[in-house]
Amino acid sequence: MRLIITYAILSLISTAANIGVQDIVIRSYSGRFDIPVSILFGTGFGLFIKYILDKQYIFRFRPRNAMHDGRTFVLYALMGLITTAVFWGFEFGFQYFFATKEMRYVGGMIGLAIGYLAKFHLDKRFVFRTETA
Repeated sequence: MRLIITYAILSLISTAANIGVQDIVIRSYSGRFDIPVSILFGTGFGLFIKYILDKQYIFRFRPRNAMHDGRTFVLYALMGLITTAVFWGFEFGFQYFFATKEMRYVGGMIGLAIGYLAKFHLDKRFVFRTETA
């Protein structure tokens, strides 16, 4: 139960980081492709934050060296491609149907919640499999 609560809290932190960066980008840039650019930046930042939090607090991963950490991050990011499709589908879908920033963010939060649940299982099985408790 403690792991579930910790994972939920860390997922909320990562979600806030993702949506926060999106909002900063959208407020700073209002040109062509502003929404996709904001989502891309938010996704990248959220991925980085989530990796740091997951490896430290969820999987207690200790890389042998920087190369090992880098390879693990690449695998972590590859697993994230699947869940990013879910996240982006919800966020872009809410943008299409509701056409407001607020609803786009709601869609993003729903997509991230679903994606993070799936990502935990992918990461446990494929990314941090030898280092998990």
